Amino acid sequence: MKDPLNNNLNDNWINNPKLADIDKTKLEMLRSLASQGNTKGAGELLPFLLGAASQGKKSGMNFSASEISTIIDVLKAGKSPQEIQKLDKVVQLMKMIR
Repeated sequence: MKDPLNNNLNDNWINNPKLADIDKTKLEMLRSLASQGNTKGAGELLPFLLGAASQGKKSGMNFSASEISTIIDVLKAGKSPQEIQKLDKVVQLMKMIR
C-alpha cells in the first residue's frame, strides 16, 4: 500500500530551484529515500524515517534547520491539505524523537 504522503512522487521535486543551495550528495540521498519510502505504508513510514535519520548520522550527513525547512516546503508543494497535515504530523513526531 502506498503512503498518501508519497502519492505521485517523482524525481521532479529534486530539481526545484529552492533546493539549489543544498549539497548534491544530500539531495541524492533524499531522492533515494523518497523512492524507498514510496513503497511504505502509513504505519511503516515513521520507523523508516527514523532508520534513515540514524543511518544519515552514522555516515556524517547532517542537515541544517534551514535545509530541513526548505525540503519540507518543497515536498508540500502540490499536496492536498490532508497530505500537508499528515506531513506536518510526521515532522512533529520527528522533532519530538530527536
